[in-house]
Amino acid sequence: MAELGKKYCVYCLAEVSPLRFRCTECQDIELCPECFSAGAEIGHHRRYHGYQLVDGGRFTLWGPEAEGGWTSREEQLLLDAIEQFGFGNWEDMAAHVGASRTPQEVMEHYVSMYIHGNLGKACIPDTIPNRVTDHTCPSGGPLSPSLTTPLPPLDISVAEQQQLGYMPLRDDYEIEYDQDAETLISGLSVNYDDDDVEIELKRAHVDMYVRKLRERQRRKNIARDYNLVPAFLGKDKKEKERAARRKVTKEEKELRLKLRPLYQFMSCKEFDDLFENMHKEKMLRAKIRELQRYRRNGITKMEESAEYEAARHKREKRKENKAAAAAARGKEDGRDGEFAAIEHLPGFELLSDREKVLCSSLNLSPARYVTVKTIIIKDHLQKRQGIPSKSRLPSYLDKVLKKRILSFLTESGWISRDAS
Repeated sequence: MAELGKKYCVYCLAEVSPLRFRCTECQDIELCPECFSAGAEIGHHRRYHGYQLVDGGRFTLWGPEAEGGWTSREEQLLLDAIEQFGFGNWEDMAAHVGASRTPQEVMEHYVSMYIHGNLGKACIPDTIPNRVTDHTCPSGGPLSPSLTTPLPPLDISVAEQQQLGYMPLRDDYEIEYDQDAETLISGLSVNYDDDDVEIELKRAHVDMYVRKLRERQRRKNIARDYNLVPAFLGKDKKEKERAARRKVTKEEKELRLKLRPLYQFMSCKEFDDLFENMHKEKMLRAKIRELQRYRRNGITKMEESAEYEAARHKREKRKENKAAAAAARGKEDGRDGEFAAIEHLPGFELLSDREKVLCSSLNLSPARYVTVKTIIIKDHLQKRQGIPSKSRLPSYLDKVLKKRILSFLTESGWISRDAS
């Protein structure tokens, strides 16, 4: 039964089921493409007779080696779809071609065969002759690129778009600045019988409308540059809380206050980038000074720097031990009364010799010193682990005492220098 559905060329007897040429004047005359192109004649059939192209739907225009195996019927549906739906509507075109083709396949086949293929190269010239050049668009003009070039849409959700009345594809709002600005030109028309005064009046209306468009665009640019839309939606505050930002030093705060007049010339992102780059420069300079110190001490490799730091730490420990031994010898030599004011207070036995000297010089009780030391070390450990913490130091601790205790804990190695 399968042999009954096949068609054969009447001249060379080759199978012509996919594609054949049928004579419209002779009955049962069907030729293959090769015999038709050679002008084959048989019986009453002549080469000049009219013909009809019969396609079984399985003939490929680009040959069997083309990717995807697109048949001539699918190619015809694709061309009909591109004419009906337009370039870019790949979903509608894929539905028109058939369920066997996805939008991605439709796009890749059309671009590769009809645009970048031999057909596209033959039909689309490299340079378009007689291209019109627009000389009426100076910078800042009504048709300048700053006004006509669309900006990327705002990165907000659908619910937030509805809340703002924002249309992302047009980058417009339902209620714009000066909503009735279009009424200036909506009723304008140029008539042949207009005199000079009427023409100048209409030009003035157009000029007023262009000024309103510029002001509308300027406000949109300000809202973008300074992140006013996320600020209105409350997103910038959440992002700042979510992002782990570095701690701003006192010097940087003072510098920000001095450079505040530059806010009007720079966007928020540019200003933050400026201080971020200044912070990076400061860190690089500190790193350079550290490397120069290594070089002065004869260190030329980073592996040797770890040994140098360990040896330096040991030297500092030896100095501390010598100082403690000297303090102990002084106590044995008759300076027992140095700690007479605090030696009977609770917590005195928990202090080291250097801590006893510190508490005695600050006139601070051992119990209070131990409390302050515990709070400072706990806050330091939480900050190193990335846990946000608020220092709750006792009210009796003023700035002078706090500075002396922080300096002592840093020199003793309890906390790092950057934390102090």
